[in-house]
Amino acid sequence: MSKNETFQPEFILLGLSDLAASRIPLSLFFHLVYAATVAGNLLIVFLVNTDSHLRTPMYFFLGNLSVLDTFMPSCSVSHLSFGNFSGNILISYSTCIAQVFFFSWFAYTEFFLLAIMSYDRYVAICLPLHYTTKISIKLCFQLVTSIWIFSWAYSLMHTLSTRRLSFPDSVTIPGLFCELFQLIQLSSSDTYLNYLLIFLVGVPFALVAFSITFLSYVYIVKTILRIKMKDGRRKAFSTCSSHLTVVFMFYVTTFFNYIQPKNDNFLVGRLVSVLYTFFTPFLNPVIYSLRNNELKGAVRRALGKMTVRSGTLTRRYFISLKLL
Repeated sequence: MSKNETFQPEFILLGLSDLAASRIPLSLFFHLVYAATVAGNLLIVFLVNTDSHLRTPMYFFLGNLSVLDTFMPSCSVSHLSFGNFSGNILISYSTCIAQVFFFSWFAYTEFFLLAIMSYDRYVAICLPLHYTTKISIKLCFQLVTSIWIFSWAYSLMHTLSTRRLSFPDSVTIPGLFCELFQLIQLSSSDTYLNYLLIFLVGVPFALVAFSITFLSYVYIVKTILRIKMKDGRRKAFSTCSSHLTVVFMFYVTTFFNYIQPKNDNFLVGRLVSVLYTFFTPFLNPVIYSLRNNELKGAVRRALGKMTVRSGTLTRRYFISLKLL
């Protein structure tokens, strides 16, 4: 029987506990950002599933991205927020492992989803006459289902390999939530297998996803620059500018978080964790809403339907009062 099966170490989540003066205001701020994130992303999911004008591959991918951007902060924000309110910075071993599993699952799924969305924009801009033959809702469903399942299996593999690690009796995690690399670095046992799985499985597939995204936009930019008319260039760029902005934010904050030098000052690391865990999912619906005319049109149509329905219900209510 392994050590982790008979003994569960005590994890101390640093979070914002060392910022005593601003702990409560920051916790309130995180709650507000989280509430806005969930509301904005669920609105996009609702619109994509109810508006017939948005039943296209691009918005099918956007709906899945919004689901991810709802789940990703949800798996880390609850303990961080309520823990900072109460001053309790302890996190159980099982909760920490669960955070590792879910966050790895959602983050890896988003890597591949952004790659597929980049390829979708490449076909739409560079091969517009072949778009309907190359991209279909059925193919999109198969691709998205595959990456959800693959990322689940990949995350489960790392979670199981992390479960076999041993830890000291008390472990201080210098971050906002439990992450895979943190637990591996803090382990007191041999981590060779964990790093081997990362470099043999994780890195190659991450490079594939990044290469698809990067090459897609290289060809997109080349195609846009070849368009002679300014209106044509502006229209072509507007179809991918929102996604390109989201890709840039996600990759920059994620890469910086893992390539930054490790030192005793974890303030920068926690700031970057906040950016890609909270603010990137928060900004995604804002970016798509501001830069996408079809999505803004869907919001107006939804509000119009709600106004008509509320007016109908009001009239029915007064008619019923007259009959009484």
